[in-house]
Amino acid sequence: MAISLHLFYKISLEMTYITIDTNKKQALLFLDYVKTLSFVTVHQEPNEITLNAIDEVKKGKLKKHKNSKDLISLLNK
Repeated sequence: MAISLHLFYKISLEMTYITIDTNKKQALLFLDYVKTLSFVTVHQEPNEITLNAIDEVKKGKLKKHKNSKDLISLLNK
């Protein structure tokens, strides 16, 4: 079983995802420690937005780009 951690930094408005293999003793100890931190939220399951994104990938609903210039031009529209 793996657990994802979402660390939210209020200053920069960024979120970091960490996957922990909970079959290891050290990982469980680390997880117990992280749960005590006030700025960390532990989610056992992905949220609805993540599940929708995973579903889109599985259905092949991704936009393909030839290169980074192509991607940037699309994002700037």
